[in-house]
Amino acid sequence: MADARAVPTIDELQSDVLRQRERGLWSDAFRRLIRNRLSVAALVLLSSLIILVILGNYVDAIQRYEPSDQDYTAIQEGPSWDHFFGTDNLGRDQWSRVLEGMLISLQVGFGVAAIVLVIGMIVGASAALGGRALDNVMMRITDLAYAFPDLLFIILLRAALQGRDWPVLGEPVVQMIVAISFAGWVTIARLVRGQMLSLKERDFVLAAQALGLPQWRIVFNHMLPNTLGPVIVAVVFVIPLAIFAESVLGFIGIGVPAPTASLGVLVSAGYSYIKVNVWMAIVPAAAIGILMLCFTFLGDGLRDALDPRAH
Repeated sequence: MADARAVPTIDELQSDVLRQRERGLWSDAFRRLIRNRLSVAALVLLSSLIILVILGNYVDAIQRYEPSDQDYTAIQEGPSWDHFFGTDNLGRDQWSRVLEGMLISLQVGFGVAAIVLVIGMIVGASAALGGRALDNVMMRITDLAYAFPDLLFIILLRAALQGRDWPVLGEPVVQMIVAISFAGWVTIARLVRGQMLSLKERDFVLAAQALGLPQWRIVFNHMLPNTLGPVIVAVVFVIPLAIFAESVLGFIGIGVPAPTASLGVLVSAGYSYIKVNVWMAIVPAAAIGILMLCFTFLGDGLRDALDPRAH
């Protein structure tokens, strides 16, 4: 006798429906994103820059010169075939130094985004799902962190960490990532909390609770996927803010130490010689602006694509 086909359970049917719904939402969002020409252009330019920066710091044919090599026969030169962006006051190649600075900016931007996402998700979800007492404690901590000026807090924390010879945390780039992250998680935490509190009262969550599903499964299978859209958009907007904060730290002299080049350090050095060689300041400043604009335009496109109310 032929084997009877297994009858799917309610949980399996519900999971299949949710997976199909999520695939439809994400595919629709992707189609809306690629119709946004400005966001697509920003994504293409940003991807090209990331590839160029990664290869440029490891492929000699692209970098051409070591960022710290000095050539006293080529001081304060303008852009040329030998030095695409000219040279600085010590004869160092600005092209290679800008590539190194952009790599540091991208490391800080993506590192901050990852840490902010983790902290914000943990704090926001705990506040929304942990009961009134835990919510009050988490939100008061969040309010204190929000009340303190971000840039001042970053400067103080970076200064406190500077010079520490600790494993991993002793690296200047890691210290900047940590300092900026501890000032930037508040927005994500508040967003996640608001989304979770709203979802707790939705019909599909109440139905899952009525079916007796465990809390962790409701959170990860039903609530968390529905918070990803706004959270992804917010995290993308965190990246340009982190790049700007890292540039400010470099400009005021508490960024990465010499001879490592960051874009803020390059702008600061170029500012001192702006009347002699304007390219020293313009090129790294333009690099900061391009990175920030690319992430901002991409974030705008993602916000429009992931917000069904906009269409």
